[in-house]
Amino acid sequence: MASVPNNRFKQDEARRNADHVSFLKHKKYRYLWIALLLSIVSGLGYALIDQEPRPNGGSWYGYTLGTIGLLLIVWLSLLGVRKRKITTGAWSLKAWTSAHVYLGLALIIVGTLHTGFQIGWNVHTLAYFLMLLVIITGIYGVIVYATLPASLSSNRKEMTRAQMLEALTALDRQLESAAQPLGREQSDLVISALGQDVFYGGALARLTGAYPGCKTNKALKGIGTANAAEERVHTLLTKRAEQLGQIRRHLRIRALLEVWLFIHIPATIALLAALLAHVVSVFYYW
Repeated sequence: MASVPNNRFKQDEARRNADHVSFLKHKKYRYLWIALLLSIVSGLGYALIDQEPRPNGGSWYGYTLGTIGLLLIVWLSLLGVRKRKITTGAWSLKAWTSAHVYLGLALIIVGTLHTGFQIGWNVHTLAYFLMLLVIITGIYGVIVYATLPASLSSNRKEMTRAQMLEALTALDRQLESAAQPLGREQSDLVISALGQDVFYGGALARLTGAYPGCKTNKALKGIGTANAAEERVHTLLTKRAEQLGQIRRHLRIRALLEVWLFIHIPATIALLAALLAHVVSVFYYW
């Protein structure tokens, strides 16, 4: 009977190990191999068909690839719905995400061969380029989610965003008190720095991390270390600039992690609409 607990322990250990494997490596790259096979078969089929003119979207092979591509796009677009259900096994969220990435890349081959390399100013080409836009933004999403979370964690230094802001508030209280002995001009620099919105600069500043109008940096340049009061304020302003830097790096990394979704999701919706128009027009003029 001792073998039952041992088997259960081995199953639990295998499940824990699988949980720590990246979705890109899921099941030893299962969906990468499937995507490669689909791409190779599609390419060989196109190359080996002996007909003139070459196969295009209106040929039997074009219809075959178009049907495969359409089904893949519709299925891949359901990932957002799939994320709301947590399951394990063959169709776990990790498996679905892995398939989403690799089969999405295979669409570049399938979709391009479906067009027969015929590009024009029409709804068919619009659908094709929307598909490429969705894939490109998806590639960006995979890259940032594979690289930026570690940077985000490193920058946080075990602090939450609320704790970062609390640390800044504590520095501001010290600065407000330390600036009292300063002259009017220097005091105004400190007051201006304290009054500036931490989140100023908008989306562009968050994405680039550039804040040329930072009044804390301006105050640092305008206040020297000629006496004890100036030296204390300068030290506190330096700490404030460092704390602002941490907050702004946090905002930038978060923005880089999220910005692609503002293109990827609307582009996916537009792609589905263009595909509907594409399919309807094809059957209408058939």
